[in-house]
Amino acid sequence: MPFLMRVELPDVPGSLGRLATAIGQAGGDIEAIEIVEKRADGTALDDVLLEVPPGVMPDSILSACTALPGVNVVWISRYAAGGLVLDLEAVEELTAEPAHALDRLVDLLPVTFRVDWAARVHRASGVVHATGAAPSDLPFLELERPERLELGEDGDEDSLFAGARVDGNSVVVVARRGGPEFLDSELARLGHLCGLASSISRAG
Repeated sequence: MPFLMRVELPDVPGSLGRLATAIGQAGGDIEAIEIVEKRADGTALDDVLLEVPPGVMPDSILSACTALPGVNVVWISRYAAGGLVLDLEAVEELTAEPAHALDRLVDLLPVTFRVDWAARVHRASGVVHATGAAPSDLPFLELERPERLELGEDGDEDSLFAGARVDGNSVVVVARRGGPEFLDSELARLGHLCGLASSISRAG
Protein backbone atom coordinates (compact mmCIF):
# COMPACT_ATOMS: atom_id res chain seq x y z
CA MET A 1 0.00 0.00 0.00
CA PRO A 2 1.45 3.41 -0.94
CA PHE A 3 1.98 6.09 1.69
CA LEU A 4 3.32 9.61 1.40
CA MET A 5 5.46 10.89 4.25
CA ARG A 6 6.69 14.46 4.67
CA VAL A 7 9.79 14.53 6.83
CA GLU A 8 12.02 17.25 8.25
CA LEU A 9 15.67 16.32 8.51
CA PRO A 10 19.13 17.89 8.80
CA ASP A 11 20.38 19.13 5.42
CA VAL A 12 23.79 17.47 5.73
CA PRO A 13 25.56 14.69 3.80
CA GLY A 14 24.41 11.23 4.82
CA SER A 15 21.16 12.38 6.39
CA LEU A 16 19.00 11.03 3.57
CA GLY A 17 20.91 7.76 3.53
CA ARG A 18 20.30 7.23 7.24
CA LEU A 19 16.61 7.93 6.71
CA ALA A 20 16.42 5.42 3.86
CA THR A 21 18.17 2.79 5.97
CA ALA A 22 15.76 3.32 8.87
CA ILE A 23 12.75 3.01 6.55
CA GLY A 24 14.12 -0.18 5.01
CA GLN A 25 14.86 -1.76 8.38
CA ALA A 26 11.28 -0.99 9.47
CA GLY A 27 9.92 -2.83 6.43
CA GLY A 28 9.14 0.07 4.10
CA ASP A 29 10.25 0.39 0.48
CA ILE A 30 11.06 3.86 -0.91
CA GLU A 31 9.55 4.49 -4.34
CA ALA A 32 10.58 8.15 -4.76
CA ILE A 33 11.93 11.12 -2.82
CA GLU A 34 11.41 14.78 -3.66
CA ILE A 35 13.00 17.74 -1.90
CA VAL A 36 10.20 20.15 -1.03
CA GLU A 37 12.15 22.89 0.70
CA LYS A 38 15.64 23.72 1.94
CA ARG A 39 15.71 26.09 4.89
CA ALA A 40 18.17 28.67 6.14
CA ASP A 41 18.36 26.90 9.51
CA GLY A 42 20.13 23.90 7.96
CA THR A 43 17.10 21.62 7.67
CA ALA A 44 15.20 20.30 4.67
CA LEU A 45 11.69 19.05 4.03
CA ASP A 46 11.40 15.97 1.84
CA ASP A 47 8.40 14.08 0.53
CA VAL A 48 8.95 10.32 0.57
CA LEU A 49 6.67 7.99 -1.39
CA LEU A 50 6.63 4.61 0.35
CA GLU A 51 5.33 1.18 -0.44
CA VAL A 52 4.27 -0.48 2.81
CA PRO A 53 3.84 -4.26 2.44
CA PRO A 54 0.94 -6.11 4.11
CA GLY A 55 1.71 -6.80 7.74
CA VAL A 56 3.97 -3.77 8.15
CA MET A 57 2.51 -0.97 10.25
CA PRO A 58 3.12 2.61 9.09
CA ASP A 59 3.60 3.52 12.77
CA SER A 60 6.70 1.34 12.91
CA ILE A 61 8.20 3.28 9.98
CA LEU A 62 7.29 6.57 11.63
CA SER A 63 8.94 5.46 14.89
CA ALA A 64 12.09 4.35 13.07
CA CYS A 65 12.38 7.73 11.37
CA THR A 66 11.76 9.86 14.45
CA ALA A 67 14.36 7.85 16.35
CA LEU A 68 17.02 9.43 14.12
CA PRO A 69 18.64 12.60 15.53
CA GLY A 70 17.12 15.75 14.09
CA VAL A 71 14.40 13.93 12.12
CA ASN A 72 10.75 14.86 12.49
CA VAL A 73 7.88 13.28 10.55
CA VAL A 74 5.53 16.17 9.75
CA TRP A 75 2.81 14.12 8.12
CA ILE A 76 2.09 10.63 6.79
CA SER A 77 -0.97 9.37 4.95
CA ARG A 78 -2.13 6.86 2.37
CA TYR A 79 -1.38 8.08 -1.12
CA ALA A 80 -3.33 6.92 -4.16
CA ALA A 81 -2.38 9.61 -6.69
CA GLY A 82 0.47 7.69 -8.28
CA GLY A 83 4.14 8.55 -8.59
CA LEU A 84 5.66 11.90 -7.74
CA VAL A 85 5.79 14.32 -10.66
CA LEU A 86 8.50 16.96 -10.66
CA ASP A 87 7.76 20.46 -11.86
CA LEU A 88 9.97 20.09 -14.94
CA GLU A 89 8.08 16.97 -15.96
CA ALA A 90 4.83 18.89 -15.55
CA VAL A 91 6.17 21.65 -17.82
CA GLU A 92 7.03 19.05 -20.46
CA GLU A 93 3.43 17.85 -20.31
CA LEU A 94 2.14 21.41 -20.70
CA THR A 95 4.29 22.13 -23.75
CA ALA A 96 3.24 18.91 -25.49
CA GLU A 97 -0.17 20.41 -26.32
CA PRO A 98 -0.04 24.19 -25.83
CA ALA A 99 -3.69 24.70 -26.79
CA HIS A 100 -4.73 22.53 -23.83
CA ALA A 101 -2.05 23.70 -21.39
CA LEU A 102 -4.48 25.29 -18.89
CA ASP A 103 -6.63 22.16 -18.64
CA ARG A 104 -3.58 19.93 -18.48
CA LEU A 105 -2.18 22.07 -15.66
CA VAL A 106 -5.26 21.36 -13.56
CA ASP A 107 -5.02 17.63 -14.31
CA LEU A 108 -1.37 17.54 -13.19
CA LEU A 109 -1.65 19.55 -9.98
CA PRO A 110 -2.97 16.75 -7.72
CA VAL A 111 0.11 14.63 -8.37
CA THR A 112 2.61 17.48 -8.61
CA PHE A 113 1.53 19.02 -5.28
CA ARG A 114 -0.03 16.01 -3.53
CA VAL A 115 -3.44 17.63 -3.30
CA ASP A 116 -6.86 15.99 -3.43
CA TRP A 117 -8.28 18.13 -6.20
CA ALA A 118 -7.66 21.13 -8.42
CA ALA A 119 -9.92 23.45 -10.37
CA ARG A 120 -9.68 26.44 -12.68
CA VAL A 121 -12.28 29.08 -11.99
CA HIS A 122 -13.20 31.76 -14.55
CA ARG A 123 -14.46 35.17 -13.54
CA ALA A 124 -17.66 34.90 -15.63
CA SER A 125 -18.07 31.16 -16.21
CA GLY A 126 -17.21 29.70 -12.81
CA VAL A 127 -15.47 26.31 -12.75
CA VAL A 128 -14.32 25.61 -16.29
CA HIS A 129 -12.06 22.60 -15.66
CA ALA A 130 -11.53 20.48 -12.56
CA THR A 131 -10.41 17.09 -11.35
CA GLY A 132 -12.99 14.60 -10.15
CA ALA A 133 -13.27 15.46 -6.46
CA ALA A 134 -13.52 19.23 -6.91
CA PRO A 135 -16.79 21.02 -6.09
CA SER A 136 -18.65 22.52 -9.03
CA ASP A 137 -19.55 25.86 -7.40
CA LEU A 138 -16.22 27.43 -6.43
CA PRO A 139 -16.18 31.24 -6.37
CA PHE A 140 -13.81 33.32 -8.45
CA LEU A 141 -11.18 34.98 -6.26
CA GLU A 142 -9.21 38.15 -6.94
CA LEU A 143 -5.67 36.91 -6.35
CA GLU A 144 -2.64 39.07 -7.01
CA ARG A 145 -0.21 36.41 -5.79
CA PRO A 146 -0.33 32.73 -4.77
CA GLU A 147 -1.75 32.38 -1.27
CA ARG A 148 -3.40 30.11 1.26
CA LEU A 149 -7.18 30.35 1.14
CA GLU A 150 -10.04 30.05 3.64
CA LEU A 151 -12.70 28.10 1.76
CA GLY A 152 -13.74 25.43 4.26
CA GLU A 153 -17.45 24.85 4.67
CA ASP A 154 -19.43 22.64 7.03
CA GLY A 155 -18.16 19.10 6.73
CA ASP A 156 -14.91 20.20 5.08
CA GLU A 157 -13.04 21.75 8.00
CA ASP A 158 -10.09 19.37 7.55
CA SER A 159 -9.15 20.63 4.09
CA LEU A 160 -6.48 23.21 3.39
CA PHE A 161 -6.72 25.39 0.30
CA ALA A 162 -4.38 27.43 -1.87
CA GLY A 163 -4.84 29.40 -5.04
CA ALA A 164 -2.92 31.28 -7.71
CA ARG A 165 -3.78 33.60 -10.56
CA VAL A 166 -3.60 32.20 -14.08
CA ASP A 167 -4.52 35.45 -15.84
CA GLY A 168 -6.80 38.42 -15.26
CA ASN A 169 -9.93 36.32 -15.61
CA SER A 170 -9.08 32.93 -14.11
CA VAL A 171 -7.48 31.39 -11.05
CA VAL A 172 -6.50 27.91 -9.97
CA VAL A 173 -7.60 26.50 -6.60
CA VAL A 174 -6.22 23.34 -4.98
CA ALA A 175 -7.25 21.47 -1.82
CA ARG A 176 -5.39 19.13 0.49
CA ARG A 177 -7.39 17.17 3.06
CA GLY A 178 -5.84 16.70 6.48
CA GLY A 179 -2.49 18.36 5.75
CA PRO A 180 0.30 19.08 5.51
CA GLU A 181 0.03 22.87 5.36
CA PHE A 182 1.00 24.61 2.15
CA LEU A 183 4.55 25.90 2.43
CA ASP A 184 5.69 29.24 1.06
CA SER A 185 7.87 27.34 -1.41
CA GLU A 186 4.85 25.37 -2.63
CA LEU A 187 2.88 28.57 -3.14
CA ALA A 188 5.76 29.98 -5.16
CA ARG A 189 5.89 26.82 -7.30
CA LEU A 190 2.14 26.93 -7.84
CA GLY A 191 2.30 30.52 -9.01
CA HIS A 192 5.25 29.77 -11.28
CA LEU A 193 3.50 26.81 -12.94
CA CYS A 194 0.31 28.82 -13.43
CA GLY A 195 2.31 31.59 -15.08
CA LEU A 196 4.10 29.12 -17.34
CA ALA A 197 0.84 27.41 -18.31
CA SER A 198 -0.69 30.77 -19.18
CA SER A 199 2.31 31.72 -21.34
CA ILE A 200 2.37 28.31 -23.06
CA SER A 201 -1.37 28.54 -23.74
CA ARG A 202 -1.04 31.98 -25.34
CA ALA A 203 1.89 30.82 -27.46
CA GLY A 204 -0.13 27.87 -28.71
